[in-house]
Amino acid sequence: MSKTKVLVVEDETIVSKDIQYSLNKLGYNVIGASPTGEQAIKLLESINPDIILMDIMLKGSLNGIETANLIYLKMNIPIVFLTAYADDGTLSEAKKTEPYGYILKPFKEIDLKTNIELAIYKHKKTSEKLIETEKEKEVLYSIIKNKEEIIKEEEIDFIFIKRNGIFIKIKKEDIFYIEALKDYVVINLINEKYTIHSSMKKIEEKIGNKEFFRIHRSYIVNLNKIKAIENTNLKIENKNKLIPIGGAYKEKFYRKINKI
Repeated sequence: MSKTKVLVVEDETIVSKDIQYSLNKLGYNVIGASPTGEQAIKLLESINPDIILMDIMLKGSLNGIETANLIYLKMNIPIVFLTAYADDGTLSEAKKTEPYGYILKPFKEIDLKTNIELAIYKHKKTSEKLIETEKEKEVLYSIIKNKEEIIKEEEIDFIFIKRNGIFIKIKKEDIFYIEALKDYVVINLINEKYTIHSSMKKIEEKIGNKEFFRIHRSYIVNLNKIKAIENTNLKIENKNKLIPIGGAYKEKFYRKINKI
């Protein structure tokens, strides 16, 4: 198991070296140390620590809290604050950055270890939660998008069929059944039929499934046009036509219709 990589940001040289010594003794890997916030941010361009120990009262143009805010804007690295100041004002400002820990100086090695381990654990769980939430959002978005597309498809109550270079509008409610003939499909109305070059799968996608049902690999029927069901055949209204119910579609079909 690889050692936890730590960046120490502390402007007091002696204190910084003492922290680094304690971290190495505890089994952590100190991969960098910086006396200022500016240098720490620049250092992060070349290193990728698992955690940052940040003194709040840093020398330079950026204090520890300001440095933490800038780091959080670009990187997802947990930060634990180090400070000798525990006044309400400092604590209030530090809380705004939502740090993963807060260690008061002088501290013991057990304080370092406890805060680092808790911070790493909390960060891991927070990251996992964010990933899980993003995945849930993606799934939900996909479901909603697909549902909207299906609803839009079903709300359109007509289709256009091309014949002799002209697109003819046909109301879906006027379609009795659709029959597959090799690479063609025949759309049957009460007194007309239209033969087009298409597949049943493509027709299913275009026509929707609100009132239409694939009853056989060669037939799609308008449920509103079914007159009767005789054994394994459908009788269509106003048509001298019996349509077979395919074995692979039978169970789903009977769940679709209202039976008493």
